[in-house]
Amino acid sequence: MVRVLFFLVGLIALALGLAWLIDRPGDVTLNWQGYRIETSFLVGLGILLALAAALAVAWKIFSSVLRFPSSMSAVSRARRREKGYAVLSRGIVAVGSGDARLAGKAAALVEKLLPDEPLALLLRAEAAQLTGDYRAVEAAFREMTRRDHTRLLGLRGLHAQAHRRGDLELAHHFASTAHDIAALPWTATAVLERHVAAKDWQSALAVLENSKNIIDGTTRDRQRAVLATAIALDKEQTAPDDALRLARSAIKRAPDLVPAVALATRLTARGGGVRKAAKMIEAAWPLAPHPELAKLYLDLRPGDSNANRLARARILAKLLPRNPESRLALASAATTACDYKTAREAMLPMIEADERPTARMCLIMAEIEEAEHGESGYAREWLERASRAPRDAAWIAGDVILDQWLPASPATGKLDAFIWRRPDERPNAGGEPEEAFFRPIAAPAEPTLLIEQSIAVVPPENQAGPEPAFSTNASPAMIGEGAGAKASPGEDKKQGPLAAGSPSAAANDPEPEQMPKPGWGC
Repeated sequence: MVRVLFFLVGLIALALGLAWLIDRPGDVTLNWQGYRIETSFLVGLGILLALAAALAVAWKIFSSVLRFPSSMSAVSRARRREKGYAVLSRGIVAVGSGDARLAGKAAALVEKLLPDEPLALLLRAEAAQLTGDYRAVEAAFREMTRRDHTRLLGLRGLHAQAHRRGDLELAHHFASTAHDIAALPWTATAVLERHVAAKDWQSALAVLENSKNIIDGTTRDRQRAVLATAIALDKEQTAPDDALRLARSAIKRAPDLVPAVALATRLTARGGGVRKAAKMIEAAWPLAPHPELAKLYLDLRPGDSNANRLARARILAKLLPRNPESRLALASAATTACDYKTAREAMLPMIEADERPTARMCLIMAEIEEAEHGESGYAREWLERASRAPRDAAWIAGDVILDQWLPASPATGKLDAFIWRRPDERPNAGGEPEEAFFRPIAAPAEPTLLIEQSIAVVPPENQAGPEPAFSTNASPAMIGEGAGAKASPGEDKKQGPLAAGSPSAAANDPEPEQMPKPGWGC
């Protein structure tokens, strides 16, 4: 609407101007080379405007003729560029679909149509990689390093190729060169892995300190805690004060990092801060129940009695009542303190819940039997069962299984690779928090292992012979034909293959009164 208004105003102004000129015609006289031209002012103005328009048209035609070759060249380049990008798109799709033949043809054609296009070199490298021509791959990436805008891309490709060949020194050179140009996540990770592989913890920590906006904050804090723990472990004997400071800083960033908590506990207790050391373990136990922490907690005061150690084990059990490590620590301390009832009550839920108790569970049950009844058949049965039981939890990183924690995997050099879990558990592939692997394994819905429920005292009238029934101190699941024996369809699941008090059981096991007592000093 505004444009229409302006147009009408301009039209009215033009009409008024023409009317004003018509009312005042005037005369224009031109004398040139003996020629005299006379006309009105309005006609002269029209002739002048017509000449100007003719000159403009003539100049346009002349300039178009002069620019015709370059215009045709520009049109040809535009067509080539359009065709080149179309071929480039087809080539990238071919690379993604794994069509090496089509990708190779597209790469060759793109280099002819788009010789200066960076993606042409990338397509050539990807096509050569599909065919296994790694020399051509490296040649393409080296060509990228000669161009300013593709130098980082070429260095990353060369870094990957050097890793593929196993040339770690050359790979580190390419990563360091790229890191000097621009600090990127992959360059920081590569430089960090190189320092970790060389066990240069200080340099690795310096890389993390300078990677605030590159590496994810949570991952960075965790890795800083791991590196601080590694440095502290190296300084434990030579500089204990620095080691304690580093361990405490690691605990602040990763409260569930067991090696940091254990180191800080040892150094604090060594300096006389037993109460502080106990508080450290009590704070870390719900996050990461670990046998090393349990051992440190029970042995904080070397001169304590067995009853005091049992009291501390009860504290751990209250912090995490259903966790196997809490129960194992309580059972072990109760056995040492000759509180066999507490030891059995701690072990029985795990034996019932786990289809195949681990070797450590079996050994503790054998320890309980031997401490209370001597070298009985039950103790030997538990020892035999321990020899073929599943392995207990350990520090696992891929195929590497260790009893001692390491900051990085010795196989891959990956930092913070070790997870505390049982070998038969699945790895942490779904992003589950690492502390989940400290939780007890869920019991199966229907355990196939037959458990003898021998906690209840069997009344005398139900005993099957002159031999007394199993007392409240009898061990569960140890009266079968072997560890892990399963009942046949016709057997009673509560009694197992050999029921208590049966002739077979009476013949194989001595009476409780006749069992020799070990010298446990209880």
